[in-house]
Amino acid sequence: MEKIISYPLSVVYYFFFGLCLLVFHPVQWVCLKIGYDAHKKSVDVLNFFLVLCTHLIGTRYTVMGREKLPVGVPLIIVANHQSLYDIIAIVWFLRKAHPKFVSKQELGKGIPSVSFNLRHGGSVLIDRKDPRQALPVIKKMGEYIEQYNRSAVIFPEGTRSKTGKPKEFAQTGLKIMIKAAPSAYVLPLTINNSWKMAKFGYFPLGLGNHLKFTVHEPIAVSGHSFEEIMEYTEKAVTGAIKY
Repeated sequence: MEKIISYPLSVVYYFFFGLCLLVFHPVQWVCLKIGYDAHKKSVDVLNFFLVLCTHLIGTRYTVMGREKLPVGVPLIIVANHQSLYDIIAIVWFLRKAHPKFVSKQELGKGIPSVSFNLRHGGSVLIDRKDPRQALPVIKKMGEYIEQYNRSAVIFPEGTRSKTGKPKEFAQTGLKIMIKAAPSAYVLPLTINNSWKMAKFGYFPLGLGNHLKFTVHEPIAVSGHSFEEIMEYTEKAVTGAIKY
């Protein structure tokens, strides 16, 4: 029954979702001409409306621990990955941290607003088929957040979990990022129930889901070995996943 009801609601949702992307594409272009702060504000507002659109299919959000976000330091946000809706929520609810993403290069073109922001908003694009290309790109992003006190979001599972069950965490990206941003803090983030949005695929969408985001205590890069950081981060993220 849920799937049947979801068909018309998903059509309505995608109409408004697509409308937001089309409207904010030129808005971003204009704001980028003004400067970083204006462009960042336009991206924040875009993602506010994208989150708002998900309410059309009954989606609710709870974000716990936002007060733990360090201020005035670079952050490496390490999270499990369950759906594309993770990104929308992170950009809006953690907007004070200026989150940037390591994304696959296919997303860098063809998607209004999204592709523009990935190319011009501080995120980086990698070729997942060419690991050698990805390494210097991730290093460059680490240097970027170190210089400007912004945050990089890493999904060390490498791909989305379709059932909520976490996959094994890869270490290379985080290790490179830590070396490039020695004054950063690593911030574990657990995402629950986002996978249910796409349990039928991306059409129709799952209805009435309660997405929960848990921000854990950050750990400073300085003074800790990579092994300590990796162990703490993976345990914090996966230990709070409900599946």
